[in-house]
Amino acid sequence: MSEPCPIIVNVKTEYSAEHSEPDQEHFVFIYYVSIKNRGEQAAQLISRHWIITDGDDQTQEVRGDGVIGEQPVLEPGDEHYYNSFCVLSTRVGCMQGSYMMLGEDGLYFDAPIPAFSLAAPGSLN
Repeated sequence: MSEPCPIIVNVKTEYSAEHSEPDQEHFVFIYYVSIKNRGEQAAQLISRHWIITDGDDQTQEVRGDGVIGEQPVLEPGDEHYYNSFCVLSTRVGCMQGSYMMLGEDGLYFDAPIPAFSLAAPGSLN
């Protein structure tokens, strides 16, 4: 059995009505991310991989260096926060993915980002 990942990711979302245009099938969601290092060594966030699925089950993958132009180093016990946004053509969707991390020991590992929902108000029962 493998050890649990030392990096814990939590996400909160909100629908951005002021940036959305439902009549144009343009729905904007803001997501707030917390990345916590509960391990015993420092780790640097190197890259991100997102899988974004809309309400029509259309999927897109996004890969890139760091998050919002940064590649933060998290010392043991540190927490890094950032926010970003996603645009969907449907009122609901979900996101999940992973961050590639580089440990102080020189080894790379993936920190999973659990799936989370994106939903405009009144979209879900």
